[in-house]
Amino acid sequence: MAETSNARPNETRVQRLQRLRRAVESSGALHLKDAAELLKVSEMTVRRDLAGPEAVLVLLGGYVVNAASPTGIKYTFEQEIDQHTQDKRLACRSAAASIKEGDTIFIDCGTTMQSLADCLPEDMPLSVICYSLNVASIVTRRPATQVMMMGGLYHPSSQSFSSDDGLSYLRRLGVNKAFISAGGLHWTRGASCSNFHEVAIKQAVIATAMESILVVDASKLGSLKPAFFSDVSSFSRVIVGGAVPSEMRKHLRGLPVEYVSGAT
Repeated sequence: MAETSNARPNETRVQRLQRLRRAVESSGALHLKDAAELLKVSEMTVRRDLAGPEAVLVLLGGYVVNAASPTGIKYTFEQEIDQHTQDKRLACRSAAASIKEGDTIFIDCGTTMQSLADCLPEDMPLSVICYSLNVASIVTRRPATQVMMMGGLYHPSSQSFSSDDGLSYLRRLGVNKAFISAGGLHWTRGASCSNFHEVAIKQAVIATAMESILVVDASKLGSLKPAFFSDVSSFSRVIVGGAVPSEMRKHLRGLPVEYVSGAT
């Protein structure tokens, strides 16, 4: 969406944020497209406005919400399962291509990681560490794969488990490659997710794995979720599936980002 002739030429970023805040207070949440139309600016301008450290609003799941109480939109596995499927598949195919026979890999939770589990090289002997039902249901059907499942309290929103015992178990394992998912990836605010129970798990495996690889689709770029878990610099590679505008790529210049686009 380009800047329109109806935009208020003298309106400052602060004034735009004030208008957005009033709209969010009225509705609880405002879709990014609707926010851009309200202000008569591009969606990228809205993203930039929200990126400032003093912003009281954040972009959560494609919606502008109050940063102090981001309850207008809640992530659930069922809501995400069909979103951006092709772009996730592109990123996951590239990620899976780096796996070698005999590797011990960690697969994070989420719908992107379900796609990664589907993309694992067939019949290749592997050891897989996971903590979500959707990933486990795929890798346990692979005859040449040893599966190590982390248990604990079940979280239906992401079909995953968490516990202190699970974290201790994870820290004792040797991981060649950790494939990490994120609900948002921002060039200054890092990688974030919607579920706070995932943070300790992601941080533990990033700290211990030989190589940590972030795998996301293009819709996650510029987005911020409530649960921060890592700076972008913590990852040896960031694989992004789908078309990414050149203006967005400028923010990630100098980082180990691989863009994957094209037909599946």
